[in-house]
Amino acid sequence: MEIPGRFADHPLPQLCLERITQLLASGTRKILGLVAPPGAGKSTLAEALIAHYPGQVQGVPMDGFHLAHSELVRLGRSQRKGAPDTFDAAGYVNLLRRIKNQSASEVIYAPEFRRDIEEPVAGAIAVASDTPLVITEGNYLLFDDAPWVQVREVVDEIWYLDVPDALRRERLLARHMRFGRSRAQALDWMERTDEPNAVRIASTRAQADLCVNWV
Repeated sequence: MEIPGRFADHPLPQLCLERITQLLASGTRKILGLVAPPGAGKSTLAEALIAHYPGQVQGVPMDGFHLAHSELVRLGRSQRKGAPDTFDAAGYVNLLRRIKNQSASEVIYAPEFRRDIEEPVAGAIAVASDTPLVITEGNYLLFDDAPWVQVREVVDEIWYLDVPDALRRERLLARHMRFGRSRAQALDWMERTDEPNAVRIASTRAQADLCVNWV
């Protein structure tokens, strides 16, 4: 099967396709986690996998659990948006548990983060009960501190997306500028917020079930 549209020139690794096929063949709801530092392309990989298996895979990103800007201001964390303590991690884990045990008659609604407004939107993703595989992607799926450590108890596999740091930073800079930051502002944000997070995320790489090279 060919990957449609913009993914056609970037074939997915065969090992990934084999692992997905095994998960789909199990006959039970499975959850696959994708983890990597900011800018690595987690969302793009998730989109490519969803496009490759139409009707069989849905995505529920961790980013939907960003705390609202007003709450980050109240907590004094607005200048660290994207750090582990700027998410409702417990809410994310609880949603994954619901998805894992979804009944046949239930539609589960998940939040989605909208970069154009820099806010999460509740109930934006409808997870159908007959979708055999749900992909969730985010930065902190392999962290071993509570409540992030509970993610590992719910998902069936976690893959780490390996991308050269120079390419990752280039992508991240372009993304920040695309959504309104100047080059200087984007570089400053990357240095103060993104890169400290990236170092810690990279330290969890060895705990992944599979390391994926896809650029």
